[in-house]
Amino acid sequence: MDTSSFLLIAAILFSSLAAAAQNQSPTTSSPALSQDQIRDMIRQAADKDMENDKRARDYTYIEREEKRTLDGSGRVKSTDVETHEVMVLYGEPVERLIGKDDKPLSPKSAAKEDQRIQKLMDKRKNESAEDRRKRDEKEEKEREEGRAFVRQVADAYNFRLVGVEDIEGRPTYVIDADPRPGYEPHGRGAKFLPDFRFRVWVDRAENEWVKMDIQCIHTASVGLFLVRVHQGSNIQIEQTHVNNEVWLPQHVALKLDARIALFKGLNEEDDVTFRDYRKFRTDTKILPAASGGSPH
Repeated sequence: MDTSSFLLIAAILFSSLAAAAQNQSPTTSSPALSQDQIRDMIRQAADKDMENDKRARDYTYIEREEKRTLDGSGRVKSTDVETHEVMVLYGEPVERLIGKDDKPLSPKSAAKEDQRIQKLMDKRKNESAEDRRKRDEKEEKEREEGRAFVRQVADAYNFRLVGVEDIEGRPTYVIDADPRPGYEPHGRGAKFLPDFRFRVWVDRAENEWVKMDIQCIHTASVGLFLVRVHQGSNIQIEQTHVNNEVWLPQHVALKLDARIALFKGLNEEDDVTFRDYRKFRTDTKILPAASGGSPH
């Protein structure tokens, strides 16, 4: 299971928990919230999350990923660092590699990346109406699948507000989500839910999640048993409020112990940071690395 899959689950789940927390008194140290209240808010989460997603697509940013491969004893065998500039072009996220191991790309590699991105932009600019229609239909299908998944999340967990905690000087609600005993998953996307538990920190002023911790508590099979995520795998995600209009990722730390196709073991740690958020125009022309390597 990759980082983006966890982010999708978390965004759908916890944007609604934030809305539920909005109804609680700010002076209460341990707010009360019924299971039905939280589940109702979860089922209403999709529209709110889609609005945030639309605003997020106006932004470009820098993403640095440090991937550490571990041996059987948990010692680091190798480290790989890549830095990308990420933008959304004509509705799709695009990554441009701008550095490896915290060093800029060679002029030749940078020029190759620039050419690849510009070629993609030209392709999207000249996209036929029929191809655009198919792309829009695919995105709408994914949104519908997300809404169906929301209903599964609402039924799969018991929720509990456990208190209030400050994060970087801002009060947050702390909410736990534990697998619901006896829950039977319906649909391919929900079958692994009983294998994970969550804790989320919700900003009391902005009513949005700012941090979450997702734990694998049982070995989970993903993708028709081709990938088995083992107990102890964990992802922690933090996000930040940008320009007082959108919530965007700030830091992701992933510890993954898995086996692919029952043969290849995968034991790694990923640490991803996001920075330099700024508005981006889809009609922008990518300048070569010699000119700064940034869109203008």
